[in-house]
Amino acid sequence: MIQPVSMLNRRNETSSGPKDSDEEMFDAKENRNVPLSEQGLQRLKHLTWAWFTFPMATGGMALLLSPDNQPHVFTGLETIGKVVYLIDLCIFTLTVAGITYRFLKWPGTLKASLAHPTESLFFGTSFLSLASIIAAMAHYAIPTCGPWLVVTYRVLFWIYFAATFLVAVAAYLVLFTNPRLKIQDMTPAWDLPMFPFMLCGTIASSGIAAQPRTYAMPMLFGGLTAQGLGMLVSMGMYASYVRRMIMYGLPSPSSRPAMFIAVGPPSFTALALIGLADHWPNGAQGSGSGYDYFDGPDAITAQVVRILAVMVAVFVWSLSFWFFCISVVSCVAARGKYRFHLNWWAFVFPNVGFTLATINIGKSLKSEGVQWVGSVMTVGLVATYFFVLFHHVRAVWNNDVLYLGKDEDNYHPEKMAKVESRGEDPEKCVCVSGS
Repeated sequence: MIQPVSMLNRRNETSSGPKDSDEEMFDAKENRNVPLSEQGLQRLKHLTWAWFTFPMATGGMALLLSPDNQPHVFTGLETIGKVVYLIDLCIFTLTVAGITYRFLKWPGTLKASLAHPTESLFFGTSFLSLASIIAAMAHYAIPTCGPWLVVTYRVLFWIYFAATFLVAVAAYLVLFTNPRLKIQDMTPAWDLPMFPFMLCGTIASSGIAAQPRTYAMPMLFGGLTAQGLGMLVSMGMYASYVRRMIMYGLPSPSSRPAMFIAVGPPSFTALALIGLADHWPNGAQGSGSGYDYFDGPDAITAQVVRILAVMVAVFVWSLSFWFFCISVVSCVAARGKYRFHLNWWAFVFPNVGFTLATINIGKSLKSEGVQWVGSVMTVGLVATYFFVLFHHVRAVWNNDVLYLGKDEDNYHPEKMAKVESRGEDPEKCVCVSGS
């Protein structure tokens, strides 16, 4: 007797052994009109915004491998970086094509994705992918192209600046008004809507060196404004995040890779501050009369700016290091308790900023030891990238992602470890009353 494919799938899942403790339950309300067995292009219904974490991480690696950003280089490093950059462009293009197919094939999924309590948080990763592409353009494309690309770069910067600010406002309005999200569901992923706007600082620091002074100064202060807002909003999110862990414990094992997202804001802030200060426009740069914001020679102004930038960068870098350590210990403690999710790419992209910030601090302080630490971190990050890539491919093959009930389009509440350890029912927890 031939049994239906869906029955065979259910039997295989039952016989494959016990499920992980954090296994999500299929939510039929959020997956209407979807067959229980999906093959081929049908699986693209679950190609969520979180898939942009893949090109986001790949673009971050291209930026990290640029000889301009590395203290120790070897012959062929620039070629490797260019190849990674081209691969990133291909991955980004395929991801855009896939998610466009999803929205056209299944009408209503675009609106649903932007209102979904989990998937909507990852909408910003599409702009983060663009940020790494634009920033890497300054290292790989501008040096070998004509002046037209310099103009294109600053046009892209201001378009990106305006678009990501609107995204930051709209996305947080959705976050603040979504009744399904509670404080116990808080993870650093709630910071993702502000991340794209914050990366304007990194884009500016990468490209202002090639800009005429007349255009470099507005880009510098635009990037500084975005970086400042992003860091300050992140501080507010950190308060809720730490409060959530104090009251309810660490996030669910499946959400713990996303804890590395908290490493990103202070890391990229340190990176942007040093980069903007190192490329402070002076009278010899480009053409035009420039700006006289401060009295005194440009050289002295630039020196003061660099001193302040390095001091503040080291100050905020320490917060990145603390969150990095907390995230590492938390993920190691939960090893074996979670399967691959797209949030595993948080092992890579935020730590790209952490590594680049470490390298730039070492360069600014002329510390060979710190620069070697940055080089070792780079090697470790390359290994981490391939580790996550292997598990990503395996998860697609094994239907662990891009499949019914397995992706960010399926909502599941966060666990409350402290409440459960006391034997209380999380659904009836009143530990926030009176707080």
